[in-house]
Amino acid sequence: MATIRDLITTIKFPFRKERELYRLFHSLLGFYPDDIRPYKLALLHKSSSVREGQGRKLNNERMEFLGDAILDAVVADIVYNHFQKKPEGFLTTTRSKIVQRESLNKIALEMGIDKLIVSDVHVQNSHNSYICGNAFEALVAAIYIDRGYDCCMRFVRKRILRSLIDLDKIAYQEINFKSRLIEWSQKNKISISFQLVEESTEGSNTPIFRSNAIIAGIVCGEGKGYSKKESQQLAAKDALSRIKNKKGFIQELFEANEKLSAAVSPGKEQNNIEEGVS
Repeated sequence: MATIRDLITTIKFPFRKERELYRLFHSLLGFYPDDIRPYKLALLHKSSSVREGQGRKLNNERMEFLGDAILDAVVADIVYNHFQKKPEGFLTTTRSKIVQRESLNKIALEMGIDKLIVSDVHVQNSHNSYICGNAFEALVAAIYIDRGYDCCMRFVRKRILRSLIDLDKIAYQEINFKSRLIEWSQKNKISISFQLVEESTEGSNTPIFRSNAIIAGIVCGEGKGYSKKESQQLAAKDALSRIKNKKGFIQELFEANEKLSAAVSPGKEQNNIEEGVS
């Protein structure tokens, strides 16, 4: 349903400069921007940065930061109200599935954002596989700057959750972080195991499990869930995040694995690897 603001911006459209660009954003977002500048900046990758008057480089990285926070809030708002009887852990996991990089990248590609990004690198190159998802977050920031939180909410509801994502389906879809982590460890010939650290209860005797993901003898990830399996999945997710983002962490694991290999027999080392696979 169109708002009064939407009607006003539509009336202004024939008098706008860059009418084709306004029309393009209308097709993409479902409304005409009031101010097109933040949307143009949202699609400007750092490889094509431009300098403003004071010499500062302009690109979409700052907007990506803001969009990440806004998107987290909007999706949390929607998930909280949609699943009114679900506990906090379920809500957190569901939100994570929607806002994870792989999901945002897929959404951006389905929307055609990849064709609009201004970049000096190949957008679909595997090394830059999150350029599209990052641009999507920056576009959310542009909507917030231009039209506010409520418009961000309508955009995510209408253009994303009604068209591109089935909220109920994704909520119960299992992302197998444990398999990904085991695959990574086997590829790099590093021992891995999962350890149940604690089993307790909360509230009305709801069971809670806490597990660690251990790689080369180092606790690399921790997870707490409503089943042993969920706690291991979250521990694996935590470990994968550290592997990806913590500087020097992979080298630390390789060095630890070499020391561990030297301290055990080949047969025992193989058993450690197999323990993680089970």
